[in-house]
Amino acid sequence: MKARTQYQCQQCGAVAPKWSGQCAECEAWNTLVEIRAEAARDKRQRFAGSGAVPRVQTLGEVATEDRPRLDTGLGELNRVLGGGLVVGSVVLLGGDPGIGKTTLLLQSLAAARGLNGVDALYVSGEESAAQIALRAERLKLPVADLKLLTETDLERILAEAARARPAVLVIDSIQTVYSEALQSPPGSVGQVRECASRLVGFAKSSGTALYLIGHVTKDGSIAGPRVLEHMVDATLYFEGDPDGRYRMIRAIKNRFGAVNELGVFAMTDTGLREIANPSAILLSRHDSAVPGSVVMVTREGTRPMLVEVQALVDESQLGNPRRVTVGLDQNRLSMLLAVLNRHGGVSTAGCDVFANIVGGVRVTETGADLAIVLAVLSSLRDRPLPNDLVAFGEIGLAGEIRPVPGGPERLREAAKHGFRRAIVPRGNVPKPLPEGLEVTVVSRLGEALEVGRD
Repeated sequence: MKARTQYQCQQCGAVAPKWSGQCAECEAWNTLVEIRAEAARDKRQRFAGSGAVPRVQTLGEVATEDRPRLDTGLGELNRVLGGGLVVGSVVLLGGDPGIGKTTLLLQSLAAARGLNGVDALYVSGEESAAQIALRAERLKLPVADLKLLTETDLERILAEAARARPAVLVIDSIQTVYSEALQSPPGSVGQVRECASRLVGFAKSSGTALYLIGHVTKDGSIAGPRVLEHMVDATLYFEGDPDGRYRMIRAIKNRFGAVNELGVFAMTDTGLREIANPSAILLSRHDSAVPGSVVMVTREGTRPMLVEVQALVDESQLGNPRRVTVGLDQNRLSMLLAVLNRHGGVSTAGCDVFANIVGGVRVTETGADLAIVLAVLSSLRDRPLPNDLVAFGEIGLAGEIRPVPGGPERLREAAKHGFRRAIVPRGNVPKPLPEGLEVTVVSRLGEALEVGRD
């Protein structure tokens, strides 16, 4: 029996036999998407098939053996995935156009093939075989025996994957794949959800590790239905300025490892090069101390990393002073300026304030609060802070300075790179202190500002 198609509202869940611009139930506009209606015979076959019938079991009966992992060939990618690629897992990789997603996976497959003899199948729906071959030749990758399929039909892809039985399957990209069971065009919500669901089912049943490359929207989120990110085991974002040198891959979701783990690469003429010590490249280390610059130790997943926080405070020529951030939360900056005024007695009401994280890194944790405030004060008073000083800590609305996770690891990272002084919250002081590091403990904003004036 041929499968029928229906249309479901993404707001209320109502089902309609045909598409319309407005949902008849909730009256929302442009929310109907195509879905596949399962035939009654298909439902009977699901439960009356020859396969094993699921049974209720206790947790003690479930086998908890460690799932094996495949070495991706790239240490930074292994770090982000939690130690390697889990057999049968599904990884969604998103990023801006031209950021290097295809280059990253081609390099990973080439390295994994050389290390472990991993058999892989690369399915391209965007580039021709000649284009991929030219890219591999330009990058000087040993991928002469890499299996390549240029196809967008899901049924043909699954048939070829079932025949080849690769250890790793790459779909580039999920938005170009379509199923003949649906009439909607490739990239539509219904097609992306249906194709992803069947590919995930194939990965789980066959034990094939699956990479799905996804497009991103203007706001940086992965295009398609939100359920796509729920179906996969790990969601990775490849970030960075396409015109810049450095690229960062970040884990937003990972069922087999830590989230917010960060891997750093440098884009070169021969592809991506791993950066094992990102702190060394992200610090500009001025020849002499300059106003408005403070080094902080952020923590991405399990990795402490030194970054430079810069602030520029200038007299505003506008009636409404500007608050501009790059790599930081703008609302967080506005809150810190209010706390600085209320509990530190320092007003920036008539000034434009610009804050920046050097190197293109985005810092989302609250541990940057203390460094931001010290950088703003340094720029406002035109008094530089010492070159060998680091600071981190969260600032509350009452003016208190709270500890942040991973304080000892942060201080050890700072001492390893030659810093000799640190301003930290009281709860982050380790015992014993790292050798050669003088730690100043602060509990209130006023105490930190007094240290910053010295």
